[in-house]
Amino acid sequence: MSGTDGDSNRAPVCLPSFRSDLRRMFRSALERLSADGVVSIKPEELAGLAAEVRKTADAKFGDYSATMAMALAKRAGLQPRAVAMEIIARIESVPGFLERFEKPNEPVGPGFINICVRDDALACAIVAAVHDPRVGVVPVERPETIVIDYSSPNVAKPMHVGHIRSTVIGDSLAKILRFRGHNTITDNHLGDWGTQFGMIVWGWKHLRQEDHFTADPTAELSRLYRLVRKLIDAKPEEMACDAEVAALVAHHPDVGRAVLAETLKLHEGDAENLALWEQFMPVCRAEIDRIYSRLGVAFDHTLGESFYQPFLAGVVAELLAQGLAQESRGATAVFLDGYETPLLIRKADGAFLYATTDLAAIKWRVEHWHPARILYVVDHRQGQHFSQLFATAKLWGLGGVELVHVAFGTVLGEDGKPFKTRAGDTVGLESLLDEGVMRARQILGNSDEGRGGTGMGDDDRRHIAETVGIGAIKYADLAQNRTTDSVFSFDKMLQLTGNTAAYMQYAVARVEGIFAKAGIDRQQLRTATQAVRLADRRERTLALELLRFGEVLEDVEADYRPNLLTAWLYDLAGFYSTFYDALPVPKAAG
Repeated sequence: MSGTDGDSNRAPVCLPSFRSDLRRMFRSALERLSADGVVSIKPEELAGLAAEVRKTADAKFGDYSATMAMALAKRAGLQPRAVAMEIIARIESVPGFLERFEKPNEPVGPGFINICVRDDALACAIVAAVHDPRVGVVPVERPETIVIDYSSPNVAKPMHVGHIRSTVIGDSLAKILRFRGHNTITDNHLGDWGTQFGMIVWGWKHLRQEDHFTADPTAELSRLYRLVRKLIDAKPEEMACDAEVAALVAHHPDVGRAVLAETLKLHEGDAENLALWEQFMPVCRAEIDRIYSRLGVAFDHTLGESFYQPFLAGVVAELLAQGLAQESRGATAVFLDGYETPLLIRKADGAFLYATTDLAAIKWRVEHWHPARILYVVDHRQGQHFSQLFATAKLWGLGGVELVHVAFGTVLGEDGKPFKTRAGDTVGLESLLDEGVMRARQILGNSDEGRGGTGMGDDDRRHIAETVGIGAIKYADLAQNRTTDSVFSFDKMLQLTGNTAAYMQYAVARVEGIFAKAGIDRQQLRTATQAVRLADRRERTLALELLRFGEVLEDVEADYRPNLLTAWLYDLAGFYSTFYDALPVPKAAG
């Protein structure tokens, strides 16, 4: 084992949670600092100051760094280095500190306190993590019920590229929060009751092709939706180039109004339209469920707009009765301070809006699931809607739940513009997945040819291409900071270098190769009692990085940013590659 200082006779405490322990210890040191009169610190400030313990930017300075001395120096009337020295003097006496960490050196620079994990504590923690089914990740002390609302497509029309970010980010957050120990409830708030269904109903009544519906219901409903959408949006110059559209518009001159009428009839319970809705819904649901299956995404609930329809009139009535909503020009709206436009909850024709449904959903979720938080993983362009929605919910008496808009940017093409087909249409999600799989299969084929063939069967090849292609699309999105726009590039996301799924899959394959070549039994490894000896700095670096897994998950939850996890994975793969190249495990003795 690599050397330690004169305290090497201390028994290490085998807990993997170094950062959380260190933050707790710094908090104790700061409490003593305040009690000793060095600087006044309010109890409510302690958590924020302790959170300034982070991974060092440069490993040559240590494993963790604390920066709170700079923040406290001014109020203490001391230089930051002097405050740092006072903190160091107190943290050394916190119970357990010297069993886990090396005695700190003097502060660096203006007052950075750098901390190193003891090698014996690190080795002990690695063994504990291997034995732990949760690989050393300690569940949160206070688990919460968290509802995550994500994906939420309009089921009457094909899913498109715009749905990929909400679906992938939301699913990732749900899995991370569950693993952290929270009671996580996922809900796909489907658009299954709006104008889109009115378009299909009208199209069915006037433009359907029965034989096409019998042969392929999904394709026919998609055709009807696209055709009716085209008729509603048709411009004179477009009709001049499309005789079919021009003829249909001439025969149906007021399609938009007719669609709204069909939508209203559906909402009012018209028997014919309701029967058509019930006929079409399973077809539409089966199509999106098939895509979710390819993405590996599942939901606990799919409570769409139709589920909340019976509650909408009551929502409006309550808001009016409480004086939160007002009638204006026949419509009903909530007028909020600080907003130029009100939140419309009922139109003059009696139709309800997204805001009405969203308010009903918040109320229902609070009453039935009792969440501490509700997360909405939705495009940043809906920012004002959610800001007004959350403000209204709070005024309505639903302020006991934290409402969070987990906003994300737009999917762009490599030209920096919204991602479209060459014809200028929105890119369908299914065609996007298909192309990713096709490109992955081409790469596999080229790789096989370069090695003279591998004898891989067609089924295996298809499975690997599906895994690599779709994994590349999902990972590329997760690797992007959700708050920024995402540039979509198949060439980049399928590269075997850089922070890509393909590179991660290659790294995993190398690890699997070690187990296979060395004949290592995972179950025996998990129950082995031998001590770990970290004799090389690259072993130590890899071990410490592995144990940061729980820290990264904590950071993801704090800001709802899965890209922090992908960045850690990329760093981890790099550390592993360095370790593997320098110390080839299959060649190691013993």
